[in-house]
Amino acid sequence: MSGFVRTVTGDLAPEALGNVDYHEHLFQVSPLLPGDDLDDEAASAEETRQFAASGFKTLVDATPLGLGRRPAAARRIAEATGVTVVLTTGLHRREHYGDGHPLLSADVDTLAAAFEDDLLLGAAEPGQTRDPAVRAGLLKAGMGYWRLDAIARRSIEAIGRAHAATGAPVMVHLEHGTAAFEALEALADVGVRADRVALAHVDRNPDPGLHAELAATGAFLGYDGPARAREHPDSVILSCLIATAAAGGGGDQA
Repeated sequence: MSGFVRTVTGDLAPEALGNVDYHEHLFQVSPLLPGDDLDDEAASAEETRQFAASGFKTLVDATPLGLGRRPAAARRIAEATGVTVVLTTGLHRREHYGDGHPLLSADVDTLAAAFEDDLLLGAAEPGQTRDPAVRAGLLKAGMGYWRLDAIARRSIEAIGRAHAATGAPVMVHLEHGTAAFEALEALADVGVRADRVALAHVDRNPDPGLHAELAATGAFLGYDGPARAREHPDSVILSCLIATAAAGGGGDQA
């Protein structure tokens, strides 16, 4: 998959993506987020139209396996709004899955096969029929707070296999921006270079020195906290971004 971006409506050259929001959710249902279900196609389509009107052309739907993804609906939204959508496969951190969820006990072989099938044969939630017209374009792993537990390590090993088979890039959920170097090391151990990795939520730990060091590895830094005013006000995140760039983190890999 190197050299192009796999979207729900087909493969595109990177230069065709326009302005990209690398981390959104069209659909997501998680026991960790009660009352915040994203399961209304009409509402997601309307928000995507507003997104397009703001000047963006592409979004990454960062919801991985087992959390209410709706691949066919994502394609319908892309076709109706003209927004390019990249679908995600992989596994989130364990807290996003209910007790006894089969993905939590799946072995590496099972996970790797599911990820590769999503990327190559058509995306589908467990037990659903695959649509070969809608394929995922991104792999995702979820870290806990300063924690790479057994589930995360199985997920990363499976991601390494799927990445080797497809070349698909990788997103890592960092809880409060922690365990970034640990995640990069674990991914490197399974053959995923840092320059194929985006570190999501790194701005929740707004430390420009740390961010410059992370950018120096070649990893991409995901600043997705603005307009949320939850961990920090936008001014703190913007100041961190400026300082990180000034410290050498603003090059092609930042």
